[in-house]
Formats: sequence, C-alpha cells, structure tokens
Amino acid sequence: MAEKVTKAKAPAARKTATRKNTGAAEPRSVSHDEIRQLAHRYWAERGQPSGEPEIDWFRAEQELRGKAS
Repeated sequence: MAEKVTKAKAPAARKTATRKNTGAAEPRSVSHDEIRQLAHRYWAERGQPSGEPEIDWFRAEQELRGKAS
C-alpha cells in the first residue's frame, strides 16, 4: 500500500507594523553641536547682545527639528 506524503505548511508571513502618513513631520534627531552652531549664527545676526542666549538656542532647536512656524 502507498503511503500518503503530506507537505509541511510554510509558516504564515508576519505582518509588519506600518505607520500611517499623517502629514505631520516627525522631529528629527538634532545634535547639540548643530543647535550650537545655528544659535551662534542667530546671536551674531542679532548684534551679539548680552544675556538671554536661550532665545537663539530655542529658535535654532525649533528650526532644526522642523517645528518652526
């Protein structure tokens, strides 16, 4: 009598998670040095005022991360 040969089923393909394109830009990773260089440029363009360096730092950080309005 002939034996019945069965094939093993291939494992089911895994579904990979996909991101939906919401149209919103995701903040990109920005290095400290990139922010520092751009903030320094902004500071120089403002005439190198004393005090409040966070103004230029925040502006540079926002622009580089793509959140500037």
